[in-house]
Amino acid sequence: MNTIDDFLRLVHDRLGLPVTAADAERSLQEIPGWDSMQLLWLLTTLEQQTGRRISMPDVLAASSLSQIYLVATKP
Repeated sequence: MNTIDDFLRLVHDRLGLPVTAADAERSLQEIPGWDSMQLLWLLTTLEQQTGRRISMPDVLAASSLSQIYLVATKP
């Protein structure tokens, strides 16, 4: 997962959510099908993909997919 587009493909492919680049900045509440279970699945998937633990509090504080991407990719 090197780019936001890779991240969005992961969300689409693994979670089955029909997201596009236009959805990256939208509030998570505006993403069709988004709920707290999707967030947990995404966190688990991201940890598997990156091979490292990702801060759950930081992910919970994120309000958009692009913010989750930043949390997942920060050094």
